[in-house]
Amino acid sequence: MDLALLRTFVTVHRAGSFTRAAALLGLSQPAVTSQIRTLERQLGRPLFLRQARGVTPTTIGDELAHKAAPHLDALVEIAETGLDDESSLRTLHLAGPPEFTAERALPALTELTGEDGQGFALRASFGNAEETLEGLAAGHHDLAISTARPRGALLTATPLCDEVHVLVASPHRAEQIIGSGLLRRKGAHALEDVPVVEVHESLPFVSRYWASVFDSRPAAPGTVIVPDLRAVLACAAAGAGLAVLPRYLCAEALERGDVVALHHPAVPPLRTYFLVVRTGTLAMPHVARAHDWLLRAADDWG
Repeated sequence: MDLALLRTFVTVHRAGSFTRAAALLGLSQPAVTSQIRTLERQLGRPLFLRQARGVTPTTIGDELAHKAAPHLDALVEIAETGLDDESSLRTLHLAGPPEFTAERALPALTELTGEDGQGFALRASFGNAEETLEGLAAGHHDLAISTARPRGALLTATPLCDEVHVLVASPHRAEQIIGSGLLRRKGAHALEDVPVVEVHESLPFVSRYWASVFDSRPAAPGTVIVPDLRAVLACAAAGAGLAVLPRYLCAEALERGDVVALHHPAVPPLRTYFLVVRTGTLAMPHVARAHDWLLRAADDWG
């Protein structure tokens, strides 16, 4: 079986589209279509079902991808690192949410970037869960940190850690809310007129907190929307409004008194982070070492 055909097939399987696969491979779409048809003729079975948007793998297609992809990735790794230059560092491509990756993952992994014979070079990129998993499946990343568990057999996810969410505001706003006793008596209704600081217009963190703790939806719209939780913390501390933040991100601000926790539910909302790789790539030493190192580091994150 032609390895070039298999490479094209795996790229289409990961991209979910002939058009995206063609762009990744630097080929024309007709060339990709022709290669997939050739492979299907050789196997005597259809590998994809054509949909209005992209393609969906058949059962045979999924089985072939599961078997072939790890070996193709290993061949690419050999081709990129070479066989003779043992002194060159392999490169680990990591992707994840900007705040968690910057505050947790990167400081831990930089300990592995030395030249001890087992180290690696590190390249990081940021994105939401959908972007990160799509890039991992397409081969742009080696290791991803995601708040969504991927479906299917192409990607393998391992729980990394849980983060506790905290409802916070500046001391001045907290005094107004807590001091009045309204939050204790009325719950979420006491917060209906309090401005909200969030990362998106859909209020993902506040909505999740309200649903979990108050069994309701937030009434106030977002007053300040900034696409980074560190900026959300800064705005909340400056008095712009209440915010829901991961405890790891605001723990020092809480200790200093820059922000105050408005509520202490018996069961605080949690969100799980997953370490995700393409199935089979943990056979690559630098990917496996980074994967294991992050799992061990998470034990100390609490």
